[in-house]
Parts: sequence; C-alpha cells; structure tokens
Amino acid sequence: MSSNTQAGLVVAVALVSATIGYWAGVGSSLKYTNVTPKQSPAPSIKGEGSDNEESDEEEHDDTNLGEIKAGLMEECKLVLVVRTDLGMTKGKIAAQCGHATLACYKAISAANPALLRHWERFGQPKIALKCDSEEELLLLQATAQSLSLCARSIQDAGRTQIAAGSRTVLGIGPEPNFPDDIMRDRARILQEFLEDTSRPDSTDYIAEIDTMLRLDETRLIVNVDDLRDYNAEHAIGLLRQPHEYIPAFDAALLERVKLQYDTEKHDISNKEYHVGFRGSFGDHHVSPRTLRASHIGKMISLEGIVTRCSLVRPKMMRSVHYSEKTSTFYKCDYRDGTTLSSQGPTSTITPLVDPDGNPLQMEVGYSTFRDHQRISVQEMPERAPPGQLPRSVDVIMDDDLVDKCKPGDRVTLVGVYRSIGGGGGAGGFKTLILSNNIVLLSTKSGGGIAQARLTDTDIRNINKLAQKRNIVSLLSSSLAPSIYGHDYIKRAILLLLLGGAEKNLTNGTHIRGDINILMVGDPSTAKSQLLRFVLSTASLAIATTGRGSSGVGLTAAVTTDKETGERRLEAGAMVLADRGVVCIDEFDKMSDVDRVAIHEVMEQQTVTIAKAGIHTSLNARCSVIAAANPIYGQYDVHKDPHRNIALPDSLLSRFDLLFVVTDDVEENRDRKIADHVLRMHRYVPPGHEEGTPVNENLAQSLSVEAAATANASGTTTEPFEKYDPLIHGGVAPGPSSRSTRSAAKKPEILSIPFVKKYIQYAKAKPAPVLTQGAADWIVQVYASLRNDELEGNNKKTSPLTARTLETLIRLATAHAKARLSSKVEEKDAMAAEEILKFALFKEVLKPERRKRRKLNTGAAGAGAQSDEEEGSDDEMESAPQRMEMPQQQPATTTKGKGDDVNGINGRMEEEPSSSAAQESQPRGVAPQRVDKFRSRLSEVFQERFAEEEAIPMESVLEAINEGLPVDELFGRIEATEIAEIMTAADQIMLSDGIIYKI
Repeated sequence: MSSNTQAGLVVAVALVSATIGYWAGVGSSLKYTNVTPKQSPAPSIKGEGSDNEESDEEEHDDTNLGEIKAGLMEECKLVLVVRTDLGMTKGKIAAQCGHATLACYKAISAANPALLRHWERFGQPKIALKCDSEEELLLLQATAQSLSLCARSIQDAGRTQIAAGSRTVLGIGPEPNFPDDIMRDRARILQEFLEDTSRPDSTDYIAEIDTMLRLDETRLIVNVDDLRDYNAEHAIGLLRQPHEYIPAFDAALLERVKLQYDTEKHDISNKEYHVGFRGSFGDHHVSPRTLRASHIGKMISLEGIVTRCSLVRPKMMRSVHYSEKTSTFYKCDYRDGTTLSSQGPTSTITPLVDPDGNPLQMEVGYSTFRDHQRISVQEMPERAPPGQLPRSVDVIMDDDLVDKCKPGDRVTLVGVYRSIGGGGGAGGFKTLILSNNIVLLSTKSGGGIAQARLTDTDIRNINKLAQKRNIVSLLSSSLAPSIYGHDYIKRAILLLLLGGAEKNLTNGTHIRGDINILMVGDPSTAKSQLLRFVLSTASLAIATTGRGSSGVGLTAAVTTDKETGERRLEAGAMVLADRGVVCIDEFDKMSDVDRVAIHEVMEQQTVTIAKAGIHTSLNARCSVIAAANPIYGQYDVHKDPHRNIALPDSLLSRFDLLFVVTDDVEENRDRKIADHVLRMHRYVPPGHEEGTPVNENLAQSLSVEAAATANASGTTTEPFEKYDPLIHGGVAPGPSSRSTRSAAKKPEILSIPFVKKYIQYAKAKPAPVLTQGAADWIVQVYASLRNDELEGNNKKTSPLTARTLETLIRLATAHAKARLSSKVEEKDAMAAEEILKFALFKEVLKPERRKRRKLNTGAAGAGAQSDEEEGSDDEMESAPQRMEMPQQQPATTTKGKGDDVNGINGRMEEEPSSSAAQESQPRGVAPQRVDKFRSRLSEVFQERFAEEEAIPMESVLEAINEGLPVDELFGRIEATEIAEIMTAADQIMLSDGIIYKI
C-alpha cells in the first residue's frame, strides 16, 4: 500500500472519530444517551482552572464573596491580567482569558448569585491588563485575595506553546468598586499635612477645622503654598490632575473631622466635607480671555465679574428605592460632567425595577441632594482689549458656594476647568469651571477694580504736589489738555472722579457719595470727547449710548436659560460699573420708559428686581456722566432752560451738576479754537516722520499679563510731562515765539498716568470730615439759593431741591480730597459754591438783556441798538466763559456794571460793536478795585511766581481770584484795564496777554 493511501486512511479515521465523539458528547449533555463517563477526579470550582488537561487542587476561601453588594446602578467589572513574557499568540491569549472568566464565573455563581446577575445585566464588562512576570501575577492574586476579592489564575497544560504549569492569566472579580490603594496613600499623606503643625509659617489647619465645625460649615480653605512647601509632588498633582487629588483631599478632611469633632456639640452625620483652595497658582492664574484647551482638566484661578446667576436648584446625587415584594432597599449613585470624581459619569435614568424585575418605589426622604447653581463670569471691562468683546465662562457652584455672589460682584474663584462634551458644534465641546472656592473682591479696598501699584516715590510726589495752593486747578487743567476751554466742566469731572463721602447710617439710610454730571448743549462742543476722556481715565468706566441702551440693559434683566429653561438674573451696565463711572452719550435719545429705570440707580444706587418670581436688590454704586442735545437741536438762549432741556425735573434733580454748553459766535474765541485745532493737526508723535501713519498703540490695554507685569515692576510715574503747544494749547495760551523769555511762562501739565495714581491715592485715604465753618457756609449758600429762586433774573438750569444741599456737601468733600486734606474747610465749600453757581446760572440772557436795554437807552451812541443786536452781543460770549450772576459788584458806569455781571467767572469777552463804551472802560474802574488788584498781584508775585519773570494773564487772574468771595472776583476785562493802569505807572508791563515784572 502506498504512502498516499496510508495517509488518506489516517485522515479519514481521524475525521470519523472526531465526528462520532462530537455527537456522542452532545447527546450525553442533552441526556439522549446513557453514556457514563469514566470516573476521574473532577476539577473543583473553587480551585484554579486548567487548560483542558490539568489543574491544581488549590482551595480558596470564598466565604466573604457573598457579602459583596453592588448599587442598583453601580457598574461591575471583571479584570483579566495577562502575562506578556510568555510570547502567547492572540488566539492563545483569548483562550486563556476565556478559562479565567469561566473560573471566576463559577466561583461567583456559587458564592454570590445576585452580584453575578448584576454583572450580567450591565453586559459583563471586562478590563484587560498586562504584567511582566509570574511573580507579579502571584503578588496581584495574593493582594486581591487579601481584600476578599475573587481571584483565579490559569495554569497551562504545556501541550502547545508554553511550559506546563505556567500561570498565564489572572481573573479578578467581578466586583462593583475596586479599592484604590493610590488614593488611600494620597489621603494618608494629605491627612498628615492637615495634622502637621511643625512649620511655623504655615496655617494651623487643626484650628481651622475647629472653627469650621464651630460655625457648622463644610468647607476648609487650604493654601496651595503650604502644600507646596510640605509636598511639592502633591501640589503639582493637585494643579495638573485635580480629579485624582481632590477626592483624596476630601477623604482626608473627613477622616480628620471624625477624629476631631465633639459628639455633643457637632453633628457630622449625612454631611459631606469639601476642600477649597487659595494661594499662588502661577501660570494657572487666568482670565476668561486667556483660558485655553491646555487648561482643560487642570485647576485654575480666575478673576472676573459676575454677569448672570441662575436660581439655586437641588441636584440628586443618590436615590434610594424600596422593593415591597422583597422588602429590600436599593441605592443608586449619579455622576455627570459637573461632578468632580475619578470615576466616569453614570446614567441619569432613575431605575423602576430591581434586577429580578420587581417594581421599585423611590424614597425621597432617604435620597441625597445637593444645592446647584450656575453663574457666568465675564472678564473685567477695564481689562478687555479695546475693540474686542469681553469673554465669559460658565461656573458651577455646589453646596455651600451657592448664593455667595450676585451679578455685578467682582470675584476671584478657584476651580477645575472641564469639558462636558456635546453642543459645541464643529468639533467643539462645552466647557465650564467646577468651583471649590470663591472670594469677593467687592469687599476689598477699591472694590476689586484693577489699580496701579504706587511706589514710595509716587507717594512722595503726590504728597508734595498736594501742598500746592493751586493743586485743584493743576489737576483739572491736566484733564483732557487737548480740549480747549471748559475749565469748570473739567474741574467738575475731576471732582466726579474723586467722589464724595458715602454714608451708611445705623438706621439703614444710605446717602450716596458719587457725583452725577449732565452736559446739555449744541453739537460740536466736545461733550462726547469729554466722555471718552473719562472712559479712558477712570479705573472702571463703562460707556453706553441712549439709543443703543434699554432700561433693563442699564439696570438688570431677567432672562431664560436656553439649556434648562429656568429664569436667571443678568446684570446691566450700571450694575457692572459698581464703584465706577457710567458714561451715557446721547442721553436725550433714550425713551421715557427706559430713562425712568435709572431713577433708582442715580439716587438709591441700587437696582431692585421683582419679576418672574425673582425679587432681589443689586448694588449699582456708580457715578453717571451724561451728554445730551437740546430739544431744538441747538440751545435757544432766548428760551428758559427747562424749555431747552427735554428732561423731567425728577431726573434733573438727580444730577448734581447740569452744564449748558453752547456754541457761541465770537471772533476772538473762534480764532483761538481754530489755532488750537490746527496746532493739534500739526502734531507728530515722537519717533514718527511727518506724513507717515501712526500705528495704534495696543500696549496700553489693561490685560492680565500687562497688569501683572506693571505691578511686578512697580515703575515710578513721572508727575509732569513736557509742555507741547501743539497738543496742550487748551491749557493756556501758547508762549509767544517773539519773546525770548517764553520758557519761564510755560504752564505745568501733569501726566495722565500720574493723575490716575493721584486720584487712586486720594480715594484710598479716609474721607475728610466736614468742619463747622464749611457746614455754616453750605447752609448759608443753600438758603440764599432757595430764597432767591423766585426772582425773575435768577432762572436756573436745574431745580433747587434738598438734593442741592447734598450736592454742595459732595462737591466740597471731593475738593478736600483733591487737596489730600482730612477736613472739609470753608474754602472747599466756597469752591463747591462756585462750581454749582456756574452750572445753575449758565443761561440767564432774557432778564439780563431786558436790563441792558433799559440802561443803554440813554447812552450816547447806543440808543439805536435792536433786540437782535443785543442777542448777538449775548451770543458772542463763549460757552465755558459765561456764568450769569446778576446783582454783583456795583460799578460807576452802565457798561462797567454789565461787564461785572457777566464776568464773574473771569472770562468775559469784549464786545467789538461798542467801541465808545470800550474807550470809557478805564475810567469806570473804581479806585478801591485797583488797590485791591495791586495788593493781590503783589502777593501772587511773591508766593507763586517768585522765580518767573513773565506770566500769562490767565494764570495771574486765576491766582488773584483764588480765595476771593464770589462777589469780589475780577473779570478779565477789568483785570486788563487795571493792568494797563499799572503799566502806565511803570509798575508792570503788559504785552500780548503776558505780564512782565519790572
């Protein structure tokens, strides 16, 4: 017989034998045959499995396996540990894993059938791990058995690839939760950190825990710097892997509380204790704008302002269910993307039946809930780069952190930046911050507003400048030096930036200290430019317009959350500008309904919301500076003020100062303005060639990095900047190019950064106290203004109410702040009176014109003047230089009296149409006025201009009028006439508006 025939026969016999054996085995298993297998030792289900051939007779203690319980929705897993040093193929590994699974299955089915059904209900999940040696495999098996876990290892028979008796795969489980040894080690180290009191510079957390228990709180604030000194590895891990370390920290705190609490005083049952963090976070200190994908999963510290707050809702963490049929309770834990845990999220479906199909009833009383709130934090407006929208991020507040803040609060919070997935679109994900600590900056000095760092040199320069007599004039003239004129408005803006003294009485009364200003006038009178300057100068300022703003946009709004559908509170511009300034342009364009919404803010400085089930009050302690146009487009000087200003008295009375800014026609003033504008257009910044475009300087933005760098460097700001007639022409007349002594009469200009620091320092000092002399003066001024209100020639731009009295107090207090004085003196009250009267008596032309017409009827050469000519004379006065105060200093001639009436603010322009009257002016100056002027000029020369040879007439007049009563102030024309008299007497020399000493 050939070899091929023998081979075929062998194959055929083998196939037949295999087929017969297979069907015989099937029939035996199905009880179709009576084949009795050969008696042989059967493998024990408690022993180790074998690879079809052999097994060891090892006994296992499975008595504790029946005590393992799993939650109703708790996932169970089987762990398979495979050796990688044996070189097994994929098929071999799969076979060995199947044997290990079967061995564990048999052990659990005999010891704990309920756990086995629970595992099967979840789909028999498995995890495959690797190990490098049999020793490591045996060590894992011994460790699992010591923890009362089911552990079965498989020994190979040695028929194929591996030596006989080699342990190939270890099966552990299935079990609901495997104890984490690493977490226990971390909790132990962190508990030792809390108990450590050997470091002198660290916080005594034992005492902090005692305080926490005494106050019945559940959160301990830990300084990251202390942990960094104790264990740098854990501090780094806490910042980079907070989901691994924070649960261990919470467990360590709970263990420490159990050791420390007093059973008679403290109740810690059913309480969860958490750890919050503070300290230095390095590059993990970010803002909503600087948050990046690299920060996901890490702990960060974030600063911002709260813009929206949702309602506080309960969130279910564990539900308890009861089965009436089996009289058994089941628990179900829930985790989602907003739960900080090392384990993954669970299903949010509440179970209705138990594993055996019996119906369940939820026991709400035994279930566990936690408070849950979502807020939105926006980057601080003053730190947002120009031209870019502020960024915001959602923050989750749980447990004791809810309701810790409200819209408008400036906060610093610490939390974990996480992605919850879904809803982002285009591959993006929703992100939020899980907060563990929040600190309100609004309760700190400055209200949490970003401020510059003051060096010792800055403070010395500030205190030195405060000793100057003209410090208020110097500060006000340095504000917006590129804007010509408006001296009183600039001074009022300075007082607005400084603010008065806020009063919170014991009976709950709140008296505002912020100053409100309204500017009404013709177009192109620099109203909006002044607003823009305030916006760039104030430490916190928010700009808005009347047409682009609504009432709820300025105060607060109740909106609907798109995700949850619940109502939440959203802060408006005035709430966000708490402790700052709100600039409202085009105030007259706002509708009446929206304008009424800010009445409460401007006086009570709060926003009260009572709608959609939300009743709350938000702080809006801000100053308001607004600009508006008259009702006719241009201010009609022939009509009363209330007919030009289309605003109700209830709103006007809330403005401390109302300035009427008119665009009057006067040749001399127009030439000066034109010259000033042309000089500004000729200005070329240093380092640029003429004709080349000037790049925008974006380095001035107050971003987080820039602010941190500036604060760290602590550079000193120079108080003065070099006078440039091209851009500083609005401060004082430029020096004459024909004069060789022009350098001596250049005005002083403070730099804007130094002015900011000066205002910041002045506001940080304690509020000055009102003296009796200042109080008496304010009472006298208020009484006189109220008593003279009904006279025909005392028409005012705004109503005189009791709020005017508070206005005088606020202005006087702010003036004292500008001098860094601790007391509000009488001269501060006089300065407040001067500014208030300038704002009140701005436009009183109709009664004055009637008086002039009567007095000029018999004057030579003036009898033929018409009403139109009189009106033209009135319009020739400049807007910031008009302060109509009737019944002032008496004069000898008619024209002299008219000049005194209109020149009380020291800025009356000449009337070119009455040359005959001008020639008679020198003869109209009273001798006592000349003596008074000469005496004051001598004092000014000695005290203020001792080292200067040439002084501008404007500076001399301002110095002479300083400290004089209102009815004794010198007008510009009167001062010029007296200076000409003194020039003729060779006492001084007056040339081109410059006074030279002789």
